[in-house]
Amino acid sequence: MQNLQNQVSETATPATIDMQGIIDMTRGDMAAVNQVIQNRLQSEVVLINQMGHYIINSGGKRLRPLLVLLTARAFGYSGAQHVEIAAIIEFIHTATLLHDDVVDGSDMRRGNETANNIWGNEASVLVGDFLYSRAFEMMVDVKNMRVMEILAHATNTIAEGEVLQLLNCHDADTTEASYLEVIHSKTAKLFEAATQLGAVISARSEAEERAMAAYGMHIGTAFQLIDDVLDYSSSAEEIGKNIGDDLAEGKPTLPLIYAMRKGTAEQAHVIRSAIENGGRNQIAEVIDAVHSTGAIAYTAQLADQEAKMAALALAIIPPSEYKDALYALADFSVNRTY
Repeated sequence: MQNLQNQVSETATPATIDMQGIIDMTRGDMAAVNQVIQNRLQSEVVLINQMGHYIINSGGKRLRPLLVLLTARAFGYSGAQHVEIAAIIEFIHTATLLHDDVVDGSDMRRGNETANNIWGNEASVLVGDFLYSRAFEMMVDVKNMRVMEILAHATNTIAEGEVLQLLNCHDADTTEASYLEVIHSKTAKLFEAATQLGAVISARSEAEERAMAAYGMHIGTAFQLIDDVLDYSSSAEEIGKNIGDDLAEGKPTLPLIYAMRKGTAEQAHVIRSAIENGGRNQIAEVIDAVHSTGAIAYTAQLADQEAKMAALALAIIPPSEYKDALYALADFSVNRTY
């Protein structure tokens, strides 16, 4: 761990830009992305328009499309494909959210009522399918087989991650390695595709493409780990969803896995029972266990290590304000409160 910190200090510059600075820097590109999203959401089916606009415009950090824009600009890209690809990434992400909320039975996301809670599970699944298929139509329009290959593979991997997570639900014997496999597939893969594609459309070397893929994978992993921390250490108002949602759904996330491993027999029993049965009946005892065993600190430390590895991957990129922004996003991924 210390060796990793030394490497980062030698290769990375401190983040000199905050999220507002990144938003200002990419305002023109992001406006173009939003316009593409609005245009391509259009359908003759009224319900698709209603639900699509509701979920797309219900907040969210637009972090994945932002990564496409920043990576492309960091390599000096001056074309227009980065805008189209950023919109595709957001469509794929939104489709996964619609399907996730149905599978999880969620009623709150980004501080708003979920689409499935308003329109029902059937409509949410079908509109999610529409967004996936629209994303693939847009991939064809880019006319770049390498882009299609990366996005098709990422979408397939995400689906596999969803199934793996389903298999782990209510399984209190899920290992840390199995949990990490799920988040690498389910969450981090789309981050990886976003940053890798920024290098691909910029016609960069294979080494640069690999480096950016690694950056995206590490930052995506860090992002999910912090999500799991916030699920037990924040408020519903801050994170935009109900506290303990993962526990209620029987998901064995890393704080729970670690707390079972390090806690007392009584604490392990409480957590095991909560995972196997779901619900929030024992949420107070579980929160106490994950804090008292150091599970929150352990998970946050692992996220910090992932963010540092992401920063290391940026060494291959030439200096620019966009590179500084990518460093800042690595920092944001682990120091956010929402």
